Amino acid sequence: MRRSFILLYRVRGILLAATVAVLLGFSLFGSLLPDALSPFITQVAWWAIFGMVLGILLALTGPRFLHEAETTVVSSPVVGRWLALNSPATKTPSHGVRAYGQTYAIDLVYEPDGHERPRFGVGPAMRPPQQYPAYGESVHSMVSGTVVRASAWHRDHRSRSKLLALIYMMFEGTIRELGGPGFILGNHVVVRRDEGLYAVTAHLQQGSTLVRSGETVAVGQLIGRCGNSGNSSEPHVHCHLMDRASLFRAIGLPMMFDSIVLDDQLNPVNALPKDGQHMTANR
Repeated sequence: MRRSFILLYRVRGILLAATVAVLLGFSLFGSLLPDALSPFITQVAWWAIFGMVLGILLALTGPRFLHEAETTVVSSPVVGRWLALNSPATKTPSHGVRAYGQTYAIDLVYEPDGHERPRFGVGPAMRPPQQYPAYGESVHSMVSGTVVRASAWHRDHRSRSKLLALIYMMFEGTIRELGGPGFILGNHVVVRRDEGLYAVTAHLQQGSTLVRSGETVAVGQLIGRCGNSGNSSEPHVHCHLMDRASLFRAIGLPMMFDSIVLDDQLNPVNALPKDGQHMTANR
């Protein structure tokens, strides 16, 4: 019973997307269909409503039935001093959603000593990504394994640096959802470790991805550059672990970074920084 429930939980996103698409299609184009199809349309609409309700219930109740997985220690995908945002060390799900295996995802923004990064609410509402120190910084594989997905064609858009721009980004994000997780993550790389763990790094710079699907990579290997592709307000690195190759069906897994220094501490630790906390990683 529990196994069947988790299988349904994994496809909740697909179920919701399909049922919403059916209902939206009937709302927009139902009047154009022949009257003879009305009984069929009514039945399909009721099944779609049932599917949507089921998908919502799965999303709300599913996490209670999931076992807490062991935390996996991985290598930091970045080098230098980075600020943590949306960290699972502060709350889970860290990004407010569990979709696409993001339950324990973290966002990292580059803030090197002696360099000021443009602040939200100050200056233009939409800055070129080149104005941020994170843009173009190296991104490395968190694990050794095989690349199962790599994309590089999404453009790097301007930042969303003021409230109105952020509201625009929220609307834009809704449109991106229609294109699937690839349009949310932008340019990204997924690496499969031997035991079936999948490491995701996202929002890479357009054209910077250095690996292809099927290639073998080593932990710490350069795989791309930090960009501002996908659903991103400013150049940063998004990363998370999950238990499936499919972003639609994956469940997120907890992680921590190997040998990072938090804030001004002296000794490296295996940990994740909390929201607003800096980490320094060396290679």
